Amino acid sequence: MSTASPANQTQAGEKLLRVMFFTLILSVMNATMFNVALPSISEEFHLSPSQVSWIVTGYIIVYAIGSVTYGKLADTYRLKDLLTFGLFFFALGSIVGLMATEFWMVITGRILQSMGASVIPATGMLIPVRYFSPEKRGRALGTTTAGLALGTAIGPIVAGFVTSLASWRFLFCLSLLVLLTLPFFRKYLDDAKGHAKKTDLLGGGLMAGTIAFLLLAVTNGTWTPMFIGAILLVLFIWRIRSVDHPFIQPALFRNKQYTYGILIAFLSTGLSFGIPFITPLMLSNLNHLAPAVIGFIMFPGALTASLLGKTGGKIADGKGNAQLIYTAVILLFISFSSLSLVAGLSPLIVMIFLVFGNVGQTFMQIAMSNLVSRTLPKEQAGVGMGLLMMMNFISGATATTIISKMLDFGTSSLQFNPFLLYRPALIYSNIFAVLAFMVIVVCTIFYFRLGRGVKRTV
Repeated sequence: MSTASPANQTQAGEKLLRVMFFTLILSVMNATMFNVALPSISEEFHLSPSQVSWIVTGYIIVYAIGSVTYGKLADTYRLKDLLTFGLFFFALGSIVGLMATEFWMVITGRILQSMGASVIPATGMLIPVRYFSPEKRGRALGTTTAGLALGTAIGPIVAGFVTSLASWRFLFCLSLLVLLTLPFFRKYLDDAKGHAKKTDLLGGGLMAGTIAFLLLAVTNGTWTPMFIGAILLVLFIWRIRSVDHPFIQPALFRNKQYTYGILIAFLSTGLSFGIPFITPLMLSNLNHLAPAVIGFIMFPGALTASLLGKTGGKIADGKGNAQLIYTAVILLFISFSSLSLVAGLSPLIVMIFLVFGNVGQTFMQIAMSNLVSRTLPKEQAGVGMGLLMMMNFISGATATTIISKMLDFGTSSLQFNPFLLYRPALIYSNIFAVLAFMVIVVCTIFYFRLGRGVKRTV
């Protein structure tokens, strides 16, 4: 890989972490800002909710495919070249969106943005793996996760001000700020790359098709894309088992620690997505708060999670990933079970318990990323971490769809939390109760499959 001395490599890694922190803030803001602008875009182009939702759906699909594709390519090509390529497409998409006069131009701009932006989470995972020893990797991952949390916190607030004071098109201008980071990446990233390999384009295409159709099935709740995605998945598995240089090595999935790590990360990410998805709906429908006020209610939790990201990394480095995971489980359980109790009451009370949930979500992400990274050999780090990011996107889409279906059923005669204080909030209380129960399930799976062997070594 790199010929630099360990000291110089660590020094470069520290500088890259600071650049990556800023980049991730902008990347996450770009992903979340347009959710706030959907009503304005829908009104301007006279679109139905299902039509305008493609601004989000299309972005997620391409982002998921890109995250694993860039991860795969990072095992062969220089990371600085992939970043240059990705940020070029990101800028191109921003310019197209800024000049959009038709809805198809908005979609094109978002897809081009997603094609480029998906290099950023792959890079955010690989820099800690490549530039820091396993003993120091937790703190590095804590820094990158803090950037994700801060971007999540300020994205909707910034978008609200921009769309209120100007036009939603200026959101594309804000996205261009990420280009400021490119010279620093070019300077501090080394020239390390893997051995040139033949790229299995057919296998990559089958994988992309599988992800696209499965995500379409999840986000739209239809069976036809699910059926097509299942067929493509079978073909993809056949392909990687039958060629000499497959897009993804089957040996990756024979790594039991990695496989269980991916499974636990998938489940825990789905739980975490419940917080930013259901909370705005609850505050709007039960407390009748405006979007801007909802953003400020959710802000302290995301900000606290960002500030404690490095602390979570230090816990992982000093006491082990298992300790951080159990801490995250306790925080998430406190958050979900308490929100199940106080749903519909004062937003200030909800704000307090959102802090527990956001910090637990951040700690869990740090621990699982660190744990999974330690199960991978260097030659599989890129694609392995890319698959982790891809599964996170699929998990989030699945979780939001399931929660949406639960909300569609409306009121229920069942009451999972017997101590609920506000009866009209029953459906939200039940959802938070289910999430609290799933936290226990995730903890149980981790303990019996990885926890007893993970301790301080993984």
